[in-house]
Amino acid sequence: MRRHLIYGVHVQNRGQNALQMQQLLTEYGCHIKTRLGLHEVDEKSCSTGGLVLLEMFGDLAQCVLLRDKLNAIDGIEVKEMIFEHEG
Repeated sequence: MRRHLIYGVHVQNRGQNALQMQQLLTEYGCHIKTRLGLHEVDEKSCSTGGLVLLEMFGDLAQCVLLRDKLNAIDGIEVKEMIFEHEG
């Protein structure tokens, strides 16, 4: 059975949380296959919140550790999606 583990990371106060989050993403970078950042932006403003999607890879224990460390940061919430299939 193959597994795809996706984390949705909701970030509030990007300016305050970006550095600590980026340090963790760098530390666990070998377990992140895909990273996509989304936030609202227009001509007049840039949102202070956002969403980061992470497709995880490798050792499940390390992936869970990253999730837990991100969740421990005030203003960050992580949800997960797991897809399993044969092949």
